[in-house]
Amino acid sequence: MAAVRDFITHHYRHFNAAALVDAAKAWEDHLAKGGKMLLTMAGAMSTAEMGIVIAELIRRDKIHGISLTGANLEEDVFNLVAHNSYTRVPNYRELRPEDEKALLDKGLNRVTDTCIPEHEAMRKIEKKMLALWQKAQQKGERYFPHEYFYQLLRSKELEPEYEIDPKNSWQLAAAEKSLPLFVPGWEDSTLGNMFVAGVVRGEYGYQVMKSGPEYMGSLINWYKENDANSSIGFFQIGGGIAGDFPICVVPLMDQDLEWKVKTWGYFAQISDSTTSYGSYSGAPPGEKITWGKLDVDTPRFIIESDATIVFPLVAAYLLDM
Repeated sequence: MAAVRDFITHHYRHFNAAALVDAAKAWEDHLAKGGKMLLTMAGAMSTAEMGIVIAELIRRDKIHGISLTGANLEEDVFNLVAHNSYTRVPNYRELRPEDEKALLDKGLNRVTDTCIPEHEAMRKIEKKMLALWQKAQQKGERYFPHEYFYQLLRSKELEPEYEIDPKNSWQLAAAEKSLPLFVPGWEDSTLGNMFVAGVVRGEYGYQVMKSGPEYMGSLINWYKENDANSSIGFFQIGGGIAGDFPICVVPLMDQDLEWKVKTWGYFAQISDSTTSYGSYSGAPPGEKITWGKLDVDTPRFIIESDATIVFPLVAAYLLDM
């Protein structure tokens, strides 16, 4: 029936609404020509349960790699095993500092209107990860942060504790396809903090975790492999390191390594940051041309809106819903 697709195509005709449809159509056209797509995720998209649509985009080969924050990496798994203990606070704008402290005392860490339960989610996964990190230490092995998550999910150890339909976990879908993930600045996350705490306690060494520069090396290999036969697109949710880290791989190869590579073949960003001064999140796409990331003829789109509203509509268009 494609009800959502038909609705937005008919009604979304101007301004940010039109930009949404244009970006979705161009993503579809990019794939139809044999292109690949890298999705980048900042913010708390996993806690916003964006996995419901992202998982299906992965299964249907609409996404071929993801760059994301450590928070988005872990929070999909937190939601997978502790969804029933999450607490929603619809009136979060009215909370007093005393109300916030009361949530902390209950072990509820707030992300906008949603509280992640510390003991049911964070501490539960911490125990599983500590065991994997210690095992790597004993065997002299090293992995990227996301590879430890893939190991945990593939072990099926968490299956009895799933509290959502597993088809709505984007990371389960990614693990099933061995989707390339890139997680710059992973230490800026709850489990990243817990990992460092374990090193300080002497339970394993830093060397069991591959680093950000190694992620960049992995991204170089992925881009070079796909660039040979495809044009690679870039769809960005939010700004920050999840977006800035991967988009820099093109000038790195072109200018620093002096390799002949194509620029990104498509660019779109959903952001609530309006065009601003010196802000990466608010930088217009044309600025990226001056850095060698995009070219003059690269399709470019900016949707200035809330990604939790907009991205499911883009996904619905691509999935013909």
